[in-house]
This record gives sequence, C-alpha cells and structure tokens, in this order.
Amino acid sequence: MDTTKKIFGTREIATTAILLAICIVSQIFKNLSIFITGPIINTCIVLAVLMVNLPCALILCIITPVTAYFIAASPVMNAVPGIIPLIMAGNAVLAIAVHFIMKKGVKAGGRSAGGVLSYVKAIICAALKGLFMGLTISLWLLPTFIPAESPLRAKLPVFQTTFSLYQFLTACIGFVYVFIIWAAIGGKSSTD
Repeated sequence: MDTTKKIFGTREIATTAILLAICIVSQIFKNLSIFITGPIINTCIVLAVLMVNLPCALILCIITPVTAYFIAASPVMNAVPGIIPLIMAGNAVLAIAVHFIMKKGVKAGGRSAGGVLSYVKAIICAALKGLFMGLTISLWLLPTFIPAESPLRAKLPVFQTTFSLYQFLTACIGFVYVFIIWAAIGGKSSTD
C-alpha cells in the first residue's frame, strides 16, 4: 500500500477543477461588485489549501487573475497589465499563509475550523494578503505606471483602496464562507 500523498491525483484534480469552475462563474459578476467575486475567489483558494493541497491552491492563484482578465478586464488591468502577476502573488500570499498559519490547527485531530484562534488566524492571513497587495499594487505599481495624463489617474485613490483595504475585507468575507462550508462538510479533505 502506497502511503505517499498524491499532489495531483484524480480527487485533487477534480476538486481543484470544481473550485476553478466556481471562480470562473463568479467572475461574470466581477463588474457588479468586488464584494461578490472577491470573497468567492478567496473562499475557493482557502478551500483548495484546506481540502486539497498547497500546489493545487497555487494553481487557482495563478489561473484566476488570467480568467478575470479575459472575462471582465477592468480598465486598470488594461492600462497596467503588470497588475496581473501581482494579483497572482497576492493570492499566493493568502494560500501560503493559510497553509502555514491555519491548516495544521484546522486539520489537527479532525477538528473543524472555528473558534477564536481560527478566526484570529484567518484575520492574520487576510491581513497579509491585503498588506502585500497594498504595498505592491496600491503604493508602488499603480502610482508608478498610470501616466499622469491618463484619465485613470483621477481614480487612483479608488484603485488604491480596491487593491489594499478591499482585498483584506473580501478575504475576511471569504473566510466567513470557509467556516460555514467547513462546518457543513465536516472538515473533510482529500488527504484525510
């Protein structure tokens, strides 16, 4: 009997594909509100870490900004395409933080997500994503690469809030969804 963990077994690929499909469908609503798509994407990334594994979650982190660009690219994405790799990296920060900060505590001894410690860890993970994106996108990329004469320059404060504070908030909302889903499914993962 092989006791090694499968990184990309059938179950891992299927679960990741389902989460990716949910992300893609949610992106249809991206232009309605960041508070629809953002939490769903963050939920799927966190669930991929908890239910599957970090490599599968990182695949979602990489694919979802690309699909967002093709499905409903925002004017800022068109003006500054360098934002896409930084969104990928911000998503990866969330996935890696969940893997190292939350996953052991959530899965140890079959315990489910929840409780004050899990909530604090979730806020820390969300804050790390918001901080990374705030520093790289809001404070560096956008002010540097949106030309002064561009009409987008007038919207810079909105973009900066979107790629910092709103990233933190949508990640927090995503964690609320994760805790609800995790409780409903009984904390099962593909590695259990």
